[in-house]
Amino acid sequence: MTPREWISDVALDGFEMTTLPLTPDDDGVLVATLVRHVRTRSTRRAVLYVHGFVDYFFQSHVAAAFAARGWDFYALDLRRYGRSLRADNRPNYCTNLAQYDTELAQALDIIRREDGHDTVALFGHSTGGLIASWYVHRHGEKSGVNALLLNSPFFEFAVPTPRRYLLPLVTALGAVFPTIADPQAVSARYGETLLAQYHGEWTYDVRWKPLNGFPAYFGWMRAIRRVQAQVARGLRVSCPVLLQHAGRSMYSGAAWEETYQSADIVLNIDHMTSRGPRLGKDVTLQAFADGIHDLFLSREPVRTRAIDAAIAWLESRIASTTTAVGPLR
Repeated sequence: MTPREWISDVALDGFEMTTLPLTPDDDGVLVATLVRHVRTRSTRRAVLYVHGFVDYFFQSHVAAAFAARGWDFYALDLRRYGRSLRADNRPNYCTNLAQYDTELAQALDIIRREDGHDTVALFGHSTGGLIASWYVHRHGEKSGVNALLLNSPFFEFAVPTPRRYLLPLVTALGAVFPTIADPQAVSARYGETLLAQYHGEWTYDVRWKPLNGFPAYFGWMRAIRRVQAQVARGLRVSCPVLLQHAGRSMYSGAAWEETYQSADIVLNIDHMTSRGPRLGKDVTLQAFADGIHDLFLSREPVRTRAIDAAIAWLESRIASTTTAVGPLR
């Protein structure tokens, strides 16, 4: 078998990437991108990170923290997201969350079979948390996932009235007109809490994570709501689950407010705390006061506290060797 080609990551120093080819669609070539943190030697346990909506992997400090504790770190940019977004693609578009099974299965196979890991934790943020939960629910032990980490999972839309009453209509329209989109689905306020040029601490590629987001396609919204309804009824995730969330939620307004730096202004944590326990029989919930939507991008000391808690939970729940197994190449 021809060795897999890994090249230097196009976005982050100290990482490398490989392209996962997918079946083309009506908007052109489709690929996914698997990124891994470069280490001189690999261990037998790994984490696979899946980003949220209007997002991609750029949180290098998270990878460094897991690596320092003996967890090889991988991240997957899904089709039509981040490194995987091609010129003709509809950004972030899908009509069925099961479409992501292909790249998830490929990534997990690379991590286990090609790179030699016997223990893998799947880690999803926001929409990635919904996708990861749905994947493990349907594939069970065959998924190759030993634990599920969720950072503010997207278990319900958090929209004010009257937009809330439009969701059933949008869901119905999404079945017939999937490529119609809402261009104002994402508020710029959350991006302002993150970007260093506004009120945040972070720099990232705004072509892949624009301040005003990408349009939310009706087909995507329908796909999301169908799985959210399944979560509300309950899933059968057989592995241990850790669900982390902010201490409080609030709606964002038209103007910037300092309080946006200490709350989830994207989702409602009540949806996480009410539906999280329905994921399976072994679910742990952790709340972090003053956390934001992506807890690991919160101000210090919140983000370090959340990262440390996730790693500590993993190490307490999963028996696995940390023995080095040799170079990555």
